[in-house]
Amino acid sequence: MSKDSKAPSYPFASGGWGSLKSVAGILTQEKVPLKDSTILLKQNKPDGFMCVSCSWAKPADPHMFEFCESGAKATAWDTTARRMTPDFFDVHRVSSLLSWPDHDLEEAGRITAPMRYDAATDKYVEVTWEQAFAEISQELNALDPETVVFYTSGRASLETAYMYQLFVRMYGCNNLPDSSNMCHESSSVGLKEAIGVGVGTITLEDFGKTDLMFFFGQNTGTNSPRMLHQLQHARERGVPIITFNPLREPGLVSFANPQSPVQMLTPAQTRISTQYHQVKAGGDTAAMLGLCKAVIEADDQARAQGLPRVLDVEFIDTHTTGFEEFAACARATEWSEIEKISGLGRAALLEAADEYMKANAVMAHYGMGLTQHRLGVQNVRMLCNILFLRGNIGKPGAGPSPIRGHSNVQGQRTVGVTEKPELAPLDQLAKQFSFEPPRKKGMNTIEAFEAIVKGEARAVVNLGGNLVRSVPDRLQTEPAWARLRLTVSVATKLNRSHLVHGEVSYVLPCLSRIETHRTPKGDQAVSMEDSTGCMHGSRGVTEPASDKARAEPFIVAGIAKATLGQRSTIDWDAWRDDYALVRDEIAKTYPEIFHDFNARMWEPGGFHRPLPACQRQWKTQSGKAEFIVPHSLGEDPDMPEKVPDALRLMTLRSDSQFNTTIYNLGDRFRGVKGTRMVIFMNKADMEKRQLREGQQITLQTIADDGIDRRLAGLEVKAYEIPEGCIGGYYPECNVLLPLWHYAKESKVPGAKSIPVRVVAPSGSALR
Repeated sequence: MSKDSKAPSYPFASGGWGSLKSVAGILTQEKVPLKDSTILLKQNKPDGFMCVSCSWAKPADPHMFEFCESGAKATAWDTTARRMTPDFFDVHRVSSLLSWPDHDLEEAGRITAPMRYDAATDKYVEVTWEQAFAEISQELNALDPETVVFYTSGRASLETAYMYQLFVRMYGCNNLPDSSNMCHESSSVGLKEAIGVGVGTITLEDFGKTDLMFFFGQNTGTNSPRMLHQLQHARERGVPIITFNPLREPGLVSFANPQSPVQMLTPAQTRISTQYHQVKAGGDTAAMLGLCKAVIEADDQARAQGLPRVLDVEFIDTHTTGFEEFAACARATEWSEIEKISGLGRAALLEAADEYMKANAVMAHYGMGLTQHRLGVQNVRMLCNILFLRGNIGKPGAGPSPIRGHSNVQGQRTVGVTEKPELAPLDQLAKQFSFEPPRKKGMNTIEAFEAIVKGEARAVVNLGGNLVRSVPDRLQTEPAWARLRLTVSVATKLNRSHLVHGEVSYVLPCLSRIETHRTPKGDQAVSMEDSTGCMHGSRGVTEPASDKARAEPFIVAGIAKATLGQRSTIDWDAWRDDYALVRDEIAKTYPEIFHDFNARMWEPGGFHRPLPACQRQWKTQSGKAEFIVPHSLGEDPDMPEKVPDALRLMTLRSDSQFNTTIYNLGDRFRGVKGTRMVIFMNKADMEKRQLREGQQITLQTIADDGIDRRLAGLEVKAYEIPEGCIGGYYPECNVLLPLWHYAKESKVPGAKSIPVRVVAPSGSALR
């Protein structure tokens, strides 16, 4: 659908009174005292803490209320008055807690003491930190390092992540998967191949200089609402915003700014998308090729008529390679094929291309709608192709903009958390710390679970996250996880990964970055990188949830010291007590990025990492920006074309959710109340299968690997989504996603295009 589409199912703008009411509700729900609710005024401020939710950029001159609904919910969730003391486990066996909903587990409150699983009583029991470190180190030293997985969720600080990767490499492996493996690894691979750096190139300043913005597969309203401020300002000065997204999402339609009296007290709101094209799930490459085809054909016509060129010929000739091959592909691809696969008409794609050809500086924002596909890396490369055609990289107001999720998921990669040894400065680490780092490639998240299922991985150490819930193929992976010898989880709250435990299991309570980190050297600050590549300092402002909870650097240092012993040249106790010492070492390892780290971490707006692509320097194999010729327009090679009842399932997040954390059972933007067992379906698909609104159905994955993947009890809801596509919530629908269904080059799970069918209780397909 284009800009003339009918109004969204949710009739109100994102933000506005609905947002304020939701924030007030979560503060009350978590029993956050009124005096403590003022900590929100310190959120994303130079003298306060960086949000524990999304990674959107922090301005140098922040608003008074520099937080969004999602960030306020995350803060309330961390600063809750609820506590899960050891007494809780005296009355709750682990086997009984397995029946609790995920929401209820976290809602029980902050964990207050280090715990070890006791098989005799089926309970977690309190231990001292000294006991935990000694026993964990004994287990780790009894295992082959290559059978141990060290996972990070993305919320750890730069200091913690650096300490963690150094410990793991001194221990003897590169098994450092993280949450980016689950979402934006396709960006890291695709952007690096295309422009020589695996991150985006835009900053907040570029929003004031851009002439046009594209959005592909990213729901700003629920995933990074603070970005709506920049979009609102851009729209106020007439910048077109063109959105490609299967579902019509309120956050990309209109926005009522809670900080604007006019928009709060009148019906006024800002229209965000000037064009909204509901591309089919899995049709992104075809849609982007259509845009490129329109531009190339317009340039061909201009050249034939002796008119000014549409393409930036100078940029293409000087800075790129592979253009002629790509242009030939675009010219040869029939419009009928593009329309069929993308689900968009030629007229709609030409409408978008016309706006693109009029703009001088163009940003392309995107999310997991592009990356979580079998051809996710190709999607990222195709987005770069669009930008290359008119030189939209390496100039103000232009460039690719992957919108990351976790608040430091990009940063932990920057300081060495990677399973790919070629991306870590191993020679420098060897010189700096007098040890020989392992050079063998480690396991990413998918490879780790493949090894767990096969029994080849024996232990997992989790630095945050709820890995059991977040990975695909739950009915295969959960039983395998329970067969592990050792599971260690550093966490603030209880989740399912702690209950589906290994033979030996520890849950270690950590502080949030919102809390004050007190050490013998004084109160400590941490740092993180936002999604625009800027580094920021962060100071905790609240009292710790428990006097037995510890900061993540304390926990990493404790495990490292106990495990490595004399093998380590590092004074882990000194690093534990003085984070500035860690930052000094980070600066030595990465001098181009982190020189004068301790002095620069408090610069307003953060300090930016150097990105050669911004200066049109290309650290690629060819030394130039590289066009790609798509090898397939069909986004999902596993999608059975000959199965008439097949549907493409894409997983979604709700407005009351941050990754696997569920704040409440509902989604006000999509009109859902009290449940997450919902499937959004086009009315035509409902009629074809004789389904009615509210009817419960069972979905079955279409695959020929001998595994019957089903999810029952899903309630059908009519929604504005392309025919042949359906949407359901993550992580509930992970049971339908095969472990092997991932992006070819990056191994990001293909959660946005899962081939499924609707089956009746008897098992026969509904047609």
